[in-house]
Amino acid sequence: MKRVHQLRVEVDPEHFQPLFDTAAAAGLRMGWLELPSTLDDPTPLPPALEQAAGSGALRAVSAEPGRTVTVKPRRGPAVLEDLLREHFRGCVLVLIRGEAPVPSLRLDENRGAGHWVVSSLDGTALALTTEELVARLRKPRPWS
Repeated sequence: MKRVHQLRVEVDPEHFQPLFDTAAAAGLRMGWLELPSTLDDPTPLPPALEQAAGSGALRAVSAEPGRTVTVKPRRGPAVLEDLLREHFRGCVLVLIRGEAPVPSLRLDENRGAGHWVVSSLDGTALALTTEELVARLRKPRPWS
């Protein structure tokens, strides 16, 4: 499986609409992963999915108009690599909101819309336009 690049974010998905649009125009797929803190309440589920998952179903799926909701019960904490492999096949980048040991992405407030800062775990910052960021996603190590 091809490596899925990951960037940690702190704001809502709508802030990344230009990035999603530019990646799609370049033929690249992106994903979004929520990793809520252990203090957060779990997202409410449709009652039938909650019941099926609680009854021992391997997966409970609701195919609603415009979206599919899947519930898979698990024991123990989420493992990031397992989540990426299972849910984001075909994505070149997954934006992760929550605590994850990966570089972070934020809007460059000094330069405005269409400008981003990728900060590596060692504190190195890389300023990129949306187009430059998307172009780097084709590289094995896009942030170095």
